[in-house]
Amino acid sequence: MSALLALRKPIVAMVHFLPLPGSSPYDSAGGMARIVEGAARDIEALQAAGVDALMFGNEGDRPYRTKAAGAGLAAMAAAIGELKALVKVPFGVNYLWDPLATVQLAAATGADFAREIFSGVYASDMGLWTPDAASALEERARLGRADLALLSNINAEFAAPLDTRPIETRARSAAFSSLADVVCVSGGMTGEGVEISDLAKVKRALPGTPVFANTGVRLDTVQEILKHADGCVVGTHFKRGGDTWAPVDADRAKRFMDFVRAWR
Repeated sequence: MSALLALRKPIVAMVHFLPLPGSSPYDSAGGMARIVEGAARDIEALQAAGVDALMFGNEGDRPYRTKAAGAGLAAMAAAIGELKALVKVPFGVNYLWDPLATVQLAAATGADFAREIFSGVYASDMGLWTPDAASALEERARLGRADLALLSNINAEFAAPLDTRPIETRARSAAFSSLADVVCVSGGMTGEGVEISDLAKVKRALPGTPVFANTGVRLDTVQEILKHADGCVVGTHFKRGGDTWAPVDADRAKRFMDFVRAWR
């Protein structure tokens, strides 16, 4: 069983990598050393704050793409390999926005869970987006990682679903046909809050499946969110000034986790 799924209302903190090799904003002067050093500082701050799990993501690799770049995927695996010794909690991966590559990365790095868009059809900033859940799950089986928990984001950021069914119906469908271990509900973009009403609808539709709030969770909203959600992914709120691209603010993260621990 995934270690993440054994936790009660876990807070999963994002470790956002700086732009990786192959992406247009990559800092070739700083190189991989700068990427690894920045991530190491964030890991230290987040674990000192008491987060329940970490998730590595290539958030800096803009413009985003729906098929992994070989250089970026290799660089992310190499960076995680260097950083794993620092990680004391369950960790996951998310390679934006490629579910097959994300599963492969998880298997290669020994991750406990993987988050992606596994199902649906979307009109997005990256063009028409048609993820293939079957290929990702077949790869999980082929690589011997039946224990790898798949976190399925059902309303993609930077995109709109072409599927007109209500969100709770799409959630039930993702859990049934795509075998989602966790269903994630997002806001419109990174750092934007999820609609509480969407969370409530999805949780009512999936009483036996964990449902996570995936974006925009803040200190002033987490209590209300956790009344409906089984866990949260937090990235932007833990950064200095609530800026997605800033380093983690250790004090800000600790205040959040102190509040959550007391509430739990």
